Amino acid sequence: MKARTVLVWLAIVALTVLPLWLVSAPPANQGGEASALFAGADDRAQRAIGDIAPGYKPWFAPVFEPASDEIASLLFALQAAIGAGVIGFWLGLSVARERASKVSSPQDQRAD
Repeated sequence: MKARTVLVWLAIVALTVLPLWLVSAPPANQGGEASALFAGADDRAQRAIGDIAPGYKPWFAPVFEPASDEIASLLFALQAAIGAGVIGFWLGLSVARERASKVSSPQDQRAD
């Protein structure tokens, strides 16, 4: 293996392991959970709406309510990963089609 490849792999491993090793565990809430860390913009928006218009009633209820904020965060990350996969597949397919059309262009297949 080339030295450059080994250095790249070592950098990848270091960037993966070091943050997990160096960061200490977050303090737990009163209930023993660290769910406040996973609270996002939705919770802040709910609080802001409650401050602005205390009598506000939502138009509809969610179809699916995750059991915890961690699961909601996991589902959001899964949705992002699937979207990135679809975009990557489309981009790869587009590039492959472009290359294939250049290789088999009509000018190259003319009979002399």
